[in-house]
Amino acid sequence: MKRQVTRIIEHMASSHWHMTKIIEANRQIVNHMAQMTTDIPREDPSFGSVDMLTECTLGVNRIVASYLVGLADLEDAIADNLLMVMKEVVVPDEGE
Repeated sequence: MKRQVTRIIEHMASSHWHMTKIIEANRQIVNHMAQMTTDIPREDPSFGSVDMLTECTLGVNRIVASYLVGLADLEDAIADNLLMVMKEVVVPDEGE
């Protein structure tokens, strides 16, 4: 039984590592998009139209929201998996 629990924990750790890599990639995208928005000139920026400006703004907001949702999903997965692991861990009595 301990071997099975150990294998499950190893698979969970691997899954969390892969989720972290995906979130890291999203973080890099968010950082790049944030850098692009800071490069917009404050005076007389030419976006062509209000629709184009709105579309670009929505795109940035979607990427940031996606990144934050990814972080929340990772946090939930780690918490759920930790709860399962803690149920399997046997804590010795203080008298032993």
